[in-house]
Amino acid sequence: MRIGALAHTTGVSRRLLRYYEEQGLLQPLRLPNGYREYADSDVAAVRHIRALLAAGLPTTVIARLLHCVHDEGERVVPSPCPEMVANLRQERRRITEAITHLQSSQQALDTMLDEALRQPGDRPELREQDHPAASA
Repeated sequence: MRIGALAHTTGVSRRLLRYYEEQGLLQPLRLPNGYREYADSDVAAVRHIRALLAAGLPTTVIARLLHCVHDEGERVVPSPCPEMVANLRQERRRITEAITHLQSSQQALDTMLDEALRQPGDRPELREQDHPAASA
């Protein structure tokens, strides 16, 4: 099937399919005229890629693990590949660290927002008597 048919079948844009190819996630056959020819198995591969991306895995990791997933009904499930568990644990640690960092950033922003939203009378440094130009 051509790229347009794969895009239509999977709901993934042609541009994104080409990106997956650049990342080594898809390897379509190249016809003599340069057109890409995708196999029926590429439909499942795109579904697997999307599931792994949704789990937060970067494409470099997906390239190493794509062969370790399969379909079980409508679900994408990992196979018992030796590198699967180690990579998933490593990516989980990376995501946990990112969440911790984002939570710290959120707390800092909340503090700043609370300060910015305080009424001027609540903040001694903004009282009118401290700003002679404001009362003139």
